[in-house]
Amino acid sequence: MSFTVALTILLSFLLPLWIMLMKKRDEHKSLPPGPKKLPIIGNLHQLSQPIHQSFQRLSDKHGSLMHLQLGSVPTLVVSSAAMAQEVLKTHDLTFASRPTMYATKKLSYNGTNISLAPYGKYWREVRKIALVELLSAKRVESFEAIRKEEVAYILKIVQDSTAKSTPVNLSELMFVVVNNIILRSIFSKKGNQSEEKGKSSVGEFSEILNEMEELASVGNIADSFPWMGWYNKFNGFDGRLEKNFRALDGFYDMVIQEHRQQSGGSQHEDLVDVLLRIQNDPSQEIRLTDENIKGIITDMFVAGSHSSSSTLVWMMAELMKNPSAMRKAQEEVRGVVNKSGSLQVKERHLPELVYLKMIVKEVLRLHPPIPLLVPHESTERCSIAGYDIPAMTRMLINCASTAKDSEYWEDPEEFKPERFLNSDIDFRGRHFEFLPFGAGRRGCPGINFAAVILEFALANLLHDFEWNVPDGARAEDIDMEESFGIAVHKKTPLCLVASTPSMTV
Repeated sequence: MSFTVALTILLSFLLPLWIMLMKKRDEHKSLPPGPKKLPIIGNLHQLSQPIHQSFQRLSDKHGSLMHLQLGSVPTLVVSSAAMAQEVLKTHDLTFASRPTMYATKKLSYNGTNISLAPYGKYWREVRKIALVELLSAKRVESFEAIRKEEVAYILKIVQDSTAKSTPVNLSELMFVVVNNIILRSIFSKKGNQSEEKGKSSVGEFSEILNEMEELASVGNIADSFPWMGWYNKFNGFDGRLEKNFRALDGFYDMVIQEHRQQSGGSQHEDLVDVLLRIQNDPSQEIRLTDENIKGIITDMFVAGSHSSSSTLVWMMAELMKNPSAMRKAQEEVRGVVNKSGSLQVKERHLPELVYLKMIVKEVLRLHPPIPLLVPHESTERCSIAGYDIPAMTRMLINCASTAKDSEYWEDPEEFKPERFLNSDIDFRGRHFEFLPFGAGRRGCPGINFAAVILEFALANLLHDFEWNVPDGARAEDIDMEESFGIAVHKKTPLCLVASTPSMTV
């Protein structure tokens, strides 16, 4: 073979390789800035818990649009209101899909729920079902009696504690009330009801949910290195995941079977009744399978129980550390209730509780329950702020950072409910500096469901009781350290002593 022929053959192999490497280098140059990466692991070594705080520290150095390589997964981290608006409004459709995560893929019934389904026809239809049938204002209003009974249940527990000034674990109690409201809204059952002998109880379902939260929130190697999923067979994770899924699936089978047997036997529909009715409606664009129903139900629990209960705890903790705000809120609630001639807080009082609503907003600003929201994924290449973002890039919105952006918020680290006085800023996705429930196509559809629980439960706790820390403690010393899971919880339980007010305002 002549030298010329050999050289031609060699170049025919090397030239495409060189072009590919140059293209890769150019792509790398046009990516948003970010910290230096190590081979294989990328930037994983620079992260620690709570992870949203790690992202904030890195963003302070590298900018509000930051590129990280988390293992083999290219990741975009957004940490300012301006960049959040760019990705959630200007490029909303491009980032409307979800990445596949190892544990949640199975627990969400292969991504057939609302929050994790990839963008497409199925997701559009189930979101429409959620907005029109499951979480509409009318449907949320229909659960008023449930909220009243479940809040009354915890008020009785608190009232009983006042006789001996026994501290109340509000972290535990807030989870009970939120979980029971959601359980009864979905299944028409509450957490202390048991099923027939030999079947799972609703109480056990709470344990299943707690295990699910841990499985879904714990760091998993396959989420950073998708090809490493085989490792979970050897470290015990797959066994735990399968056990949890079987328990979850068995409980749902039992509930769905019961509802089918009792079909038409109740005038009040719970959410399983609604989903089964839609399943049998031939006019629907898609026919829901039982697996779809199970995925949607799981979504309701995961999205609602821990996020709402943790927010109630943060509200009480902030009010304890800010006694003037506590007094002002109590005076408002008691004044509105007394003026109405009622002895108890009712949901019809909530529109008049202006300061209480400001407290809810301020706590959601300081302590967003899901500070990184649910991850997005780009479906195609796009350009943001002059940078090229490849398709299949995972995108995280650090709404904990946007809510403390000093460009938008005065004294952003301070608890100041009054900042919302005469302000039209709300948490419904219209203001990108305040996104506790997300925005755009993938914004949380359950805002109405969550907001009324938060306002009604807090109003009752403030109306019925005075609150103090246990003997020997000081309110200003309440530990506000965060614990990161599906939602951000207060790391140490909030235990307070309640007493009956000597007089009402």
